[in-house]
Amino acid sequence: MQRHQDFPFLENQFGIVLAAALGYIPAHLAQDANLAMDAMPALVTVSNSGIPAFLTNYVDPKLIEVLTTPNKAAKILGEQKKGDWTTKTTLFPVVESSGEVSSYGDYSNNGEITANVNWPQRQSYTYQTITQWGELELAQMGAAKIDWANRLNISSALIMDKFQNKSYFYGISGLQNYGLLNDPGLITPVSPVAKTAGGFTWVTGTALEILADITTLVTNAVTQSGGNLEMDSVFKLCLSPTRQLQLAKTTEFNVNVSDLIKKNFPNMTIETAVEYTTVSGELVQLIAPSVLGQETGTTAFTEKMRAHPVKVDLSSFAQKKSGGTWGSIIMQPFAIAQMLGI
Repeated sequence: MQRHQDFPFLENQFGIVLAAALGYIPAHLAQDANLAMDAMPALVTVSNSGIPAFLTNYVDPKLIEVLTTPNKAAKILGEQKKGDWTTKTTLFPVVESSGEVSSYGDYSNNGEITANVNWPQRQSYTYQTITQWGELELAQMGAAKIDWANRLNISSALIMDKFQNKSYFYGISGLQNYGLLNDPGLITPVSPVAKTAGGFTWVTGTALEILADITTLVTNAVTQSGGNLEMDSVFKLCLSPTRQLQLAKTTEFNVNVSDLIKKNFPNMTIETAVEYTTVSGELVQLIAPSVLGQETGTTAFTEKMRAHPVKVDLSSFAQKKSGGTWGSIIMQPFAIAQMLGI
């Protein structure tokens, strides 16, 4: 072993010092291809300079749930349980006082008092859904830290609640089961006033024009109730979230619609629901929750959710859940005034 003959040249010319390097092959053999045993052999495997991509992936442990529109019908009208899942029809006795008076006479038997009773009815609708999960499915989801059986139970509760809310607004077709928006007893909606800027909607209206529409609703409710409602009665102004934004419009005196409502109708509150955006236009309902101590209406159910026994199969599980709805029961439709096209 000796230092290669080029090492001194490299040291003197370029300052590259390879003091510990030794030449193992004599110079006259360095070009002999038969001795090039240090050459790179051909690869047996596929050429690759990376790693599996999944090794650099990160899975966030926090589950992100897809949001749905809020359920507002029960908040607007309230909610009650009526009957149970065996109940198919409910009757509502309505009693109306009637009679007449007559001029007094010692021997006169004129004048009569009576009462009239009606029995309007509603039909319930029972619905169901099935939750299923398998052992392998559970194990695979568990590897991703997802409690799959629990997530399916959450989904079933959400889907049933969404349907219940929908029935409260629209009822069930083919049954005596109606919703807050389509009960046959509701009085036909009126149209808003024409706006100075054009059209009828609140989008083009001024703050005072919007207040005029709300005043019209209150006037209609007072008229429909025969004076049992007044401008300081408790009201709920129910409209879509997009139209609620129009209540922020201000007058030239920097007073917005919400302030005007509080001043003129001190017991009026605002409720929103996306269902008030209808195919016929934007709807607003003015609802007096009760009149002379009697409730105007309520949403009702037979069973909110009945969880049936879990069925165990060979390597899977299933569970039925059911519920029942009466829709919205409007007892005093005159206490609801409507306006379409805002």
